[in-house]
Amino acid sequence: MTRFLASIASVEELPAVLEGGADLIDVKDPGTGALGAANLDTIRSIVRDVAGRRPVSATLGDLPMDPALLVASARRTAAAGVAFVKAGIFPGGDAATCIAALGAVAAEGVRLVAVLFADRGPDVALLDRIAEAGFAGAMLDTAGKGDGALPDHLSTERLRDFVQRAKSLGLMTGLAGSLRLEHVAPLAALGPDYLGFRGALCAGGRTSRIEAARVRQVRQALDAASSATAAAGALIAAASRASGAPSTSSAKSR
Repeated sequence: MTRFLASIASVEELPAVLEGGADLIDVKDPGTGALGAANLDTIRSIVRDVAGRRPVSATLGDLPMDPALLVASARRTAAAGVAFVKAGIFPGGDAATCIAALGAVAAEGVRLVAVLFADRGPDVALLDRIAEAGFAGAMLDTAGKGDGALPDHLSTERLRDFVQRAKSLGLMTGLAGSLRLEHVAPLAALGPDYLGFRGALCAGGRTSRIEAARVRQVRQALDAASSATAAAGALIAAASRASGAPSTSSAKSR
């Protein structure tokens, strides 16, 4: 089942996403970039008010690919009490070296999530390095929020390949990037662990305030997509039984 990541910018937005059914509360400053970093005091306040009811993640900001800078920022953000720390893997610089350096933070027990950008020529081969470094997960997002949604930049086949490859490496997976309601069903069908939203939750664009009604709409769309996926799976299983095809468990026992 695909879960619902909602990105918030302030404590004031927290009730809307909690009551609306978000599964993961992501903290960022949307006014300062794709992964704009929120003030550490804001992150701590949100963690305090969530009080363990949901996991909380936070972004490091649109930082250059500088290993020392990323490591220091990841440690500061983790110390604010979040469950996940999201680090952008931006073009320019040595991504492999930065990922390896962040591995030292992962070894300290910090659950890192690498964010690759669909509109910046993402190198999916980096998933192997991300897994080797001990990251908890990997996401696809968009860096240019005015240049279209995630599916405008990568085909369904490439998105599916990303999800499947990351999962095969034991990574938690997520898809985000100017997603709208109409994207929920086709993207949930690819099986990511999370779909991430910000702009779709706001009436006036991603830098305006989140509205509770919009959060509920996304929740309902995700629930409907999950029900449809479960129903389709049940039909496939029933057809397989009717045709006499061996089940997966039977095949494994031979």
